[in-house]
Amino acid sequence: MVATKRRFDPNLQRVRVLLQGKAQRAYVCTKCLKAGKVQKAI
Repeated sequence: MVATKRRFDPNLQRVRVLLQGKAQRAYVCTKCLKAGKVQKAI
């Protein structure tokens, strides 16, 4: 039996991301950043 119901929340970072061709600030998890699932705005 598990003593507590521990939640594993994603590691979110607020980064500038290209959304529909425009740079916007969004909360993105670090796994998505490492995997290249989102394109960072420069």
